[in-house]
Amino acid sequence: MKNYSIVRIGNEYVVQAGDKSVLKVASRRMAARLVTDAAELLDSKPSLPVQAAPSIACDPILDPPEVP
Repeated sequence: MKNYSIVRIGNEYVVQAGDKSVLKVASRRMAARLVTDAAELLDSKPSLPVQAAPSIACDPILDPPEVP
């Protein structure tokens, strides 16, 4: 992530991406660790292409459970 900041508000730390607040945590160390982990995940390549990734979503309206 290129444009982020960690701002202290009261007793909490807020991670901001651009001008939007995205995360609130109790310690600055935890905020920095979460930002670092998120940046690594965004930089990593997915193991499967998006089209080949299996879908696990289930819509209960379209896929109602079978009743015997």
